[in-house]
Amino acid sequence: MDVLRGALRTYAWGSHTAIAEFTGRPSPTQHPEAELWLGAHPGDPARLEGDDGERSLLDTITADPEGQLGAATRERFGDALPFLAKVLAAEEPLSLQAHPSAEQAMEGFAREDRLHIPISAPIRNYRDRSHKPELLVALGPFEALAGFRPVARSIELLRALTVSDLDPFVNLLSGQADADGLRALFTTWITAPQADLDVLVPLVLDGAVTYLRSGATEFAREAKTALQLGELYPGDAGVLAALLLNRITLAAGEGIYLPAGNLHAYLHGVGFEVMANSDNVLRGGLTSKYVDVLELVSVVDFEPLADPVLTATEDGVYETGCEYFAIHRVDLSSGERTIDGVGPRIVCCVDGSVDAAGKESVVTLSAGQSAFLAGTEGPCTLRGSGTAFVVAAR
Repeated sequence: MDVLRGALRTYAWGSHTAIAEFTGRPSPTQHPEAELWLGAHPGDPARLEGDDGERSLLDTITADPEGQLGAATRERFGDALPFLAKVLAAEEPLSLQAHPSAEQAMEGFAREDRLHIPISAPIRNYRDRSHKPELLVALGPFEALAGFRPVARSIELLRALTVSDLDPFVNLLSGQADADGLRALFTTWITAPQADLDVLVPLVLDGAVTYLRSGATEFAREAKTALQLGELYPGDAGVLAALLLNRITLAAGEGIYLPAGNLHAYLHGVGFEVMANSDNVLRGGLTSKYVDVLELVSVVDFEPLADPVLTATEDGVYETGCEYFAIHRVDLSSGERTIDGVGPRIVCCVDGSVDAAGKESVVTLSAGQSAFLAGTEGPCTLRGSGTAFVVAAR
């Protein structure tokens, strides 16, 4: 087992303080730090810190897949680590986005290869062949938009804004109050000419202001979010689309699981995120990055998501049903814990201090530090007085 140094990603929506303070570095930082990648994705692999210096986790696995992944994981997933863990810090909203299914990712990657679009090109949608189911667990209060709200509630919200120009869209949704209705309305808004958006979006924002000034509270969070997004992205269709999504606030330890096709946008907060080993993102707005509306619509799941919030079991397990990873939240206030398993694991200490032990080695982690446990290390035992996440291949 070795200490794992994450790969730091700087994006405009990141924080100048959160990840730096999490990892014990000086803050504020010069550039906004958005993600700390703990994995072996070719786009930015983490590094192992051993007695012989640093080495890439990706190169280490490539050189010895059997020893690093274990026979069972290698048989199921090939010679690659099947998951990617991250610490994510959103100071500003992320783009409105969804991720493809496994079949869609394979087809999209092959199609863009045939078109000779470089992997690193800004207009590339599919940077690998994998789908990207993901779980985010809040490390503190975390604000997000996740999945389509039940249609009846969205109709109530749109009516509460008292914007007459929304009436045709409310009627559209009322006449087809299901996934097909959501598809029709979302597609209408997301593909609307900019001239139409330049009229409708300001009217909706005026409606949000009027609603808040009235003292009404039922949809106050949704109205405030619309105003926030409208200020950051004037005339963006994503401001309208956000009105159709669940607006949620996670407490520390609560999570959101997003399988393929779930439309979402993280708004603010710090979280621990685990996903299949992929960087495939289809964006539909609320970003300066490349937006491919037609490709996004082709992957979105329009079934309403009544309750997107996921809590851990008494044993700290987040039950997602995802075949690529399992995630355990281990609170050592009640004593040591052993996480069984025969595959590779990543341990990330998020509070206090944790000793992580495999059958061959032990590392001591303080808050913000991580370790990689090879598939041949057997069960992982945690001792100490802190809290850690253990990510394992299923």
